[in-house]
Amino acid sequence: MKIQISDNILKHYLRSVYFINGQSCAGKSTMVKLLASRYDMIFCGENYHDAFPSNELSRWKQPGLCYFDTMSGWKEWLNNSPEVHWRWTQAVNDEATEIEIAELIKHAACGKKVIVDTNIPPYILKEISDYNRVAIMLCDPEITAKRFFNRDDPDKKFMMDQIKLCKDPETTLANFNAWLTYQDPNECDWEHTGFFTYRRTNSGVDTREEVLEMLAKHFGLIE
Repeated sequence: MKIQISDNILKHYLRSVYFINGQSCAGKSTMVKLLASRYDMIFCGENYHDAFPSNELSRWKQPGLCYFDTMSGWKEWLNNSPEVHWRWTQAVNDEATEIEIAELIKHAACGKKVIVDTNIPPYILKEISDYNRVAIMLCDPEITAKRFFNRDDPDKKFMMDQIKLCKDPETTLANFNAWLTYQDPNECDWEHTGFFTYRRTNSGVDTREEVLEMLAKHFGLIE
């Protein structure tokens, strides 16, 4: 029997957790870091499900999270089609959601507010949280493709290094960029989640303080 926890129980234990979800390059990581620092919140950054020991993952129960241990090499992953990559990311999101909820309950038990850069899908967030504890940040596709590698991020640098090692780096990079702009027919309708939404449209203007204040007001951290 698979153990299930009712949504009202999860909502109770996650009542001090604030979620930011959305698309790449929308500013989610930046805002989570700033909110945590400015308002003394517990910080949970991107991929915080990695806190779960990888050696305790199951290739049968968590095949998406175990993919990097089973693939033939980075060339295989980087050259997956946008459709295959999208299906893999959805599997990872589904598998990671269980871990993330468990981690967030642990952090929330400390008694402080928690701010999280999350991939928990909006339809689940509707069950375990409330409007004033969730924000969706979106980004125009052309900005995503242009800025993805122009960030001081070790993971992004590692991916670019692996792309350069491929037989045809230009084709592999073009395929990678196609992932960023691919929209599957079954993808979440980010524009109509029912949650508070902010869209990044101009990458050349520094709007961090403006967006920070907007999110802080939405979350009820300031009046």
